Formats: sequence, C-alpha cells, structure tokens
Amino acid sequence: MSDGLDENYAKAYNGKAGFGKSPALVLIDFVEGYFDPDCDLYADVDDALASALRLREAAHRAGIPVILTNVVYHLTAINGGRFFEKASPLRYFLEGSPMGDWPKGLEPTEDELIISKQYPSAFFGTSLASTLTSLGVDNVILTGLTTSGCVRASCVDAMSHGFITTVVREACGDRHEAPHEANLFDMQAKYADVVSEEEIITHLHGLNPQ
Repeated sequence: MSDGLDENYAKAYNGKAGFGKSPALVLIDFVEGYFDPDCDLYADVDDALASALRLREAAHRAGIPVILTNVVYHLTAINGGRFFEKASPLRYFLEGSPMGDWPKGLEPTEDELIISKQYPSAFFGTSLASTLTSLGVDNVILTGLTTSGCVRASCVDAMSHGFITTVVREACGDRHEAPHEANLFDMQAKYADVVSEEEIITHLHGLNPQ
C-alpha cells in the first residue's frame, strides 16, 4: 500500500471512546523487579512510575478508586500454568520474592485495593471486573508495566468487559521503545484512547474541583 501508517489505519480505525462519568485508576505491576538492574525484568521505567504516582495523587484528590496489581505465584508455581512455563522471568514473582515488592514511592495506602494475579490481564481470574461494576465504575484508566504485556492484555479485557478504556502514555513502560510504541498505537486504534498525563490529570481535576 502507498498510504502511510497513520493514513492507512485512519481509514478503518478513527474512533474515540472519550471519558466516562465514574473512572477508576489501575496501576499494573509496578514492582521492584522492573527497577532492579540485576533482575532479568529490569526495564528502565522510572519515568513511567513517576507519571503513575502523579496520576495516583490526582486520583486520590478526585476521590476515585485506585487499584494496584501485582503477580504472585505459589512457591511451587502450581498456579502459574502455561504463562509461567513460557516466560522464565516470572520466577521472580514466587511468593516472598523481593522482586515482587512495591518499589519506593508506591507503598499502598489503606484505601487502595490490591489485586494479585497470575496471568497478564488484571481481569483474568480476578475479581477486578465485578468489583469495578459494583462500584459503578464505567471508565478504567490504565497505567503500568509492561505496555506490550500486562497493560495491553488488561486493556483488551477492560474493553471486552464493557468499560470505557483509557491508557496513559507516559505512565506505561516497556523494556524497549519499539514494542512500547507499537502497542500504544494498536491499543489507540482498536481498544482504548491513549492520552497524555496532562490530559487525564486535567480530566480528573474537573471531576472534583478544588
């Protein structure tokens, strides 16, 4: 095809989901392994965490739910299934591993919900969808690690569960720019609105003007 990438996709995928009236913020798998240079998972994603922490502060000011996810496996990995078999770095998420701890600055507060999962999506095999529904949430705002893995999987599932889905560009990270950008592009085209940190913070401030 002679069309450029943006022009080509715009012919078929040019919709905008917009924001809902009752959002929740989800921080996906911001755990120590991605920040420790000695760990196979290390992804140099300090900027993504810093962005997510600013969003977290804005979410608390707006009075919306904040959910943190992590990955935790039984010491025998019996609940890891094919995902654990395929992705060898998941061994760092066996129960009790320091690589699964929260990084500095992301210590959970008492009013934040923690969802522990075993598979990429924050929704698969967890109570997240039913919890959000019971809270009246209609818009899921996603941040986290990694863009091409658990963020993308959670994005597809959020949309599939009927939530308006928003992905915050600066608050997501990956171990390489190529999969990061490719997956942001694809999520924007088909599943979610990919927005800037500034745009979502402005939206959150508008929900509960100070």
